[in-house]
Formats: sequence, C-alpha cells, structure tokens
Amino acid sequence: MIRFFDYWSDFVRRHSRSNSHPLFFALLAQLVGTLLAIGLMSAFSLVLFDHLVLFALLQGVCAVLTAMLLRAPIWWLFIHLVFIPCAVLASSMALPAWIWLSAFFLLLLVFWRTDINQVPLYLTNRKSRDALLSLLPETPCRMVDIGCGDGGLLRHLARARPDCVFVGIEHAPLTWAWAWLLARGFSNVSTRRGNFWNHSLAAYDVVYAFLSPAPMAKLGAKAQAEMMPPACLVSNSFAIPEMTAQTVIDVADQRQTRLYIYLNIPQAM
Repeated sequence: MIRFFDYWSDFVRRHSRSNSHPLFFALLAQLVGTLLAIGLMSAFSLVLFDHLVLFALLQGVCAVLTAMLLRAPIWWLFIHLVFIPCAVLASSMALPAWIWLSAFFLLLLVFWRTDINQVPLYLTNRKSRDALLSLLPETPCRMVDIGCGDGGLLRHLARARPDCVFVGIEHAPLTWAWAWLLARGFSNVSTRRGNFWNHSLAAYDVVYAFLSPAPMAKLGAKAQAEMMPPACLVSNSFAIPEMTAQTVIDVADQRQTRLYIYLNIPQAM
C-alpha cells in the first residue's frame, strides 16, 4: 500500500500539472471514479442497474476525489461531480436525439476546446469593471481584453471612456459573435476572433486577462517579450508565477476578487 501511494505521488508530481494532456486526466478521473463506485456498490451487494441514481452520485463523488488527487483545476471538479448524474438523468428523458446533439454543439460553440486551452468562460462582474476603469490612464489609451467572452467589459469601459480604444480577442465562435454584434454600436470597440497567443501585445497600454492558473506563466513570458513600459498588465484573480505584482487591488464583491497589476514588466533576455 505504501508503494502504491509513493507511485501515485510520483505520477501526480510528474504529470498532473502538464498543460498538454488535460483531457486525458479528466478521463482518468472519470474512469477511476467509475471503478471506485462499482467497487463500493459491490461491497454492499448492490446491483448497479437497480440503483442507477445511487451509482451516479457515488461515481460523481469518487471522480471529484480522484481529480483532487490529480490536482485538477477547480473548474473541473464541478464537471466531474455532475457528468454521470446528468447522463443518467438524460437517459431517463424521452427527448429526441436532435435536442441532445444541438445542446452539445451549443456548448461546443460557447466553450470551444476549454479542455485544451484550460481557460473557462469567466465574465468580469460590475465591481471589477469599475475597479479596472479606475486603473485606466487619464490620457487616451489602447486596451486589449484577451479572452473577452461576451464583450461586456469592453462595452462598459467604452461608454465611460470614449477617448480610448478597446480591443477584445475571443476564441469561442458563439461568444465572439455575440460580443461582435453588441459592439457594433461603439466606434471605439473592436472584437477579433482568434487565439490571443498569436496576437502581439506591443501596441497596447493596458492588457487585461481573466484566464485561469494554467496559462499564467506563459502569459508572463509573452508579456515580458512584447509589452513595453509604461504599459501595464492587469490579471483578474490569478497571479503570474515568479513575477511580483506592483499593486494588488481587493474588489469589494461577493467572490472577493483580486486584481494583480504588473507595471514596468522586465523584458526577457
């Protein structure tokens, strides 16, 4: 048993933080959760098909515990918890197959390969928008929101600062289309669909990011390579490893948001 835990710890340390195979570890958590749930039901002599709801709940809990041991990002935990229960619920509903297919494609268009980029859809709340507005220079500036979602932040800032130019970059097709449509009435807002990793940050005075812990180190390297003083990088909720934020702003909202402000970013050698 001790050797098993040593092997598991070594496996987690070497692989679980890899950004290249997040879907593999999600499937692993589901598989281990399923096996554990079946084992628990067998231990209590319960027939799986006679207790599908109980099995689904057990599987969800076991999958979450496995994902935690694999140090999965926190947003995966909810997915693991509800995946099998939702599948069992869906199977009991006599709905046409096209409804489930349509729901799948709708989710795909909104979240668009979150399993690869590890950046879920986070929306900036009103108080965080106001805090960011107070950080903009008094003089006209250019700001980019990398991963702008529905573009709500851009429109909020554009109304308050018509002298500034706001650019949003969004990878997911449906959320980008929504942001583009709602921004058509703003002359100082533009939205671009694509991968922000392929978009240079050199032309902006303010770069705003609300991503996840996974890509922050890579974002820090990109900022070092491309941003020029006195430009600043503002990260919502997630700090950049091995970089010191000059200012940290605590937003008075329910989720206790923190904005990390990086000024005079040291250039990579």
